[in-house]
Amino acid sequence: MGRFAELRGWWLSAPRSGVQLLIAPWEYRHLRAFAITLLAGASIALAAGSVCLSYAAYAWAAFFMIIGALNLGGGYWYLTLARAAPART
Repeated sequence: MGRFAELRGWWLSAPRSGVQLLIAPWEYRHLRAFAITLLAGASIALAAGSVCLSYAAYAWAAFFMIIGALNLGGGYWYLTLARAAPART
């Protein structure tokens, strides 16, 4: 029972609510770094999608464009959470 309480305390360590609970605590503590990583991955995926479009590989282009769009959305969401977070004291 003690080990479960430690795990629960670790998971709930950062003050957050709602959908933010889906983000792992170690990721939540470094939101800006993960946002930049997601945005960089999005740019790479979108570049790969455009290369696939130029070679008429439409299925692969759609795959990479969808991955890029999801990464852009996630990176933007992380940046908005990072801006709205209270300042550390």
